[in-house]
Amino acid sequence: MPVSRTGKALKQSDVTKLFHSKLVSLEQAAALVQSNSRVYVSGNAATPAPLLKALAMRKSELQNVELVHLLQLGEDPFVAPEMEGHFRRRSLFVGPADREAVNTGRADYVPISLHQVPWLFKRGVLPLDTALVQVSPPDEYGFVSLGVEVVASKAAVENAKQVIALVNPRMPRTLGDSFFHLSKIIAAVEMDMPLPVLERKGFGEVEAQIGRHTASLIEDGATLQLGIGAIPDAVLASLEGRKDLGIHTEMISDGLVEGLEKGFITCAKKSLHPGKIVGTFVLGSERLYGFVNNNPLFELRPSDYVNNPFVISQNQKMVAINSALEVDLTGQVCADSIGTQIYSGFGGQLDFMRGAAASEGGRAIIALPSTGKKGIISRIVPTLKTGAGVVTTRADVHCVVTEYGVADLFGKSLRERAKALIEIAHPNFREELAKAAWERGLLSKSHPAATTEAHPQTL
Repeated sequence: MPVSRTGKALKQSDVTKLFHSKLVSLEQAAALVQSNSRVYVSGNAATPAPLLKALAMRKSELQNVELVHLLQLGEDPFVAPEMEGHFRRRSLFVGPADREAVNTGRADYVPISLHQVPWLFKRGVLPLDTALVQVSPPDEYGFVSLGVEVVASKAAVENAKQVIALVNPRMPRTLGDSFFHLSKIIAAVEMDMPLPVLERKGFGEVEAQIGRHTASLIEDGATLQLGIGAIPDAVLASLEGRKDLGIHTEMISDGLVEGLEKGFITCAKKSLHPGKIVGTFVLGSERLYGFVNNNPLFELRPSDYVNNPFVISQNQKMVAINSALEVDLTGQVCADSIGTQIYSGFGGQLDFMRGAAASEGGRAIIALPSTGKKGIISRIVPTLKTGAGVVTTRADVHCVVTEYGVADLFGKSLRERAKALIEIAHPNFREELAKAAWERGLLSKSHPAATTEAHPQTL
């Protein structure tokens, strides 16, 4: 017989009755949020957009409501200047929805590693009045799943004074540490709506070269952390023929499903959670959402577990693959800002770089194209832009990969790092990089790259 979170036995009819007693309209749910309160909002593909729109409609009634969130998808009803004084965002990872507001001072950005985000709520650093989440319908025992986004939502639900849920039958019932009982919910809005999807754009020859170089660093039986985009897709495309690769990652994407179907991802040799793909959120296609639904192969857990460097390091041969906006000649990595302009956030980059570095046989990799803006600028730079943030320190970077090769920086001096990074920079920029390195005392004047003309582009 089903048992509630309080230990009381529930019949199926009791679960149904309890669920229906929670159901309210969007307007009624939004009316539960009060002025001078702090509200957590689930993000990524679990962004409860209709609840946010209903909340924004109450602008004239509310003052000083703070919205705490990670990446939000979809239109943002709170970015308009007239929302100032009524709502203010506290972004833990900046995206297109709130980037302009953050950089014009109408929203706040908190630099924080993803594994620490649940601590904000568990430790009372950011006490929560309300949690707005999107969940699956309750099962026969009365439990709902956080579905495609566990990250910090589990901690928010457990620590908020009240929980308001958008219950969506299209939300996958993901397994792992993703459940809470509907008795925790004060109000539920039932809506059948598609989840946001992230289209894959394919990759070109530059990314393919990066993928091949990166794949050369990955052994059979390794456990991988990958994100989404052209470079991760190119890496996965270069891994066919590998055996028994595992996945312990922040984000579960379509590329991982393809790796399963092609047979090189099996998770059979993982030293931690063998046979399981472990992640903290899912983002991709409708096919992906259907694939993870009720699938025991996948375990979604909060980020203070998945992204904890100590946990990550327990995976032998852990390989972390992350990208960057720019890397300087000493190995400092900027990934969250363009100069003083905040672009994204810390996310899980440093979590996985440190976890992979501590793993037995592990590798910590930064992979990026050598140029940006269609070849106009080098992404290997003499120094980071003024005001740029260091997400991964020079001491944490082991390998940097571009389409021109691999620079192994671990144990290398500043002089050796500069030389290695110049060698994988685009040929059109090597001469000026070498000159800058020489001016800083990082290269001798006799170094060939300091005096020779730039080579023609080879890709």
